[in-house]
Formats: sequence, structure tokens, C-alpha cells
Amino acid sequence: QVQLVESGGGSGQAGGSLRLSCAASGDTYSINCMSWFRQAPGKEREGLAAIDLGGGITYYADSVTGRFTISLGNAKNTVHLQINSLKPDDTAMYYCAADNGPFGCATWTEYYYWGQGTQVTVSS
Repeated sequence: QVQLVESGGGSGQAGGSLRLSCAASGDTYSINCMSWFRQAPGKEREGLAAIDLGGGITYYADSVTGRFTISLGNAKNTVHLQINSLKPDDTAMYYCAADNGPFGCATWTEYYYWGQGTQVTVSS
């Protein structure tokens, strides 16, 4: 089993920035991909960004390209999500996910391990 713990959520102003972090523990040898998703009230969960833990290759949803950056942390099996130019529409619960990625890290439907989520609220 893999455990994922997110941190860094909170409130922000439109135009500002936030950085989310996710730390994986447990059977981390089994995961090759980590990613970030979000779900706003009344909306479906959407994949935002993913990263290959071995090579650091990144993948982004079209909706966030240019504003969101996923990166590997200094600590092993830690990833960050930098969100710039915050918009009120970014308000959502943000989830970290991990998988061994047999179909590629950007296959958003195949993630098995999930964190509890961290809330991001953006005011105008």
C-alpha cells in the first residue's frame, strides 16, 4: 500500500500563487507516476498534472498548461504543484494520486492510490 499526504492548500487571492505538496510513503517502490487532480462542488474530478518519478517527465491538462507546474521535491517521493495566476475557478479540493503507470502517467483514469485532499479557495 501507498499512503499520500497533501499539504499547502488554503485561501488565496485572484492573481496570487499557491504551492501544494504531496508526500508518498509505504510501498513507494511500486509507483512510477504521481499526479494532481481537483474536484469542485458539482463538477467531475479532473486530472491536472502528472510527473514520471523516474525521469521527471511532466504532463499537463490543456486547461492548466502555463499556470500550473508539477515538480519533484527534494525529498524522495515528494511532488509539488505550483499554481500561479490564481482564479476563483481554481477553487476546489485538490488531490494527489499515484500509480505504477502501466498506461502512462497522463492516463488520468488509471490512478489507484489517492490522498485525502487539500482545499484551495480563491477569492476575487
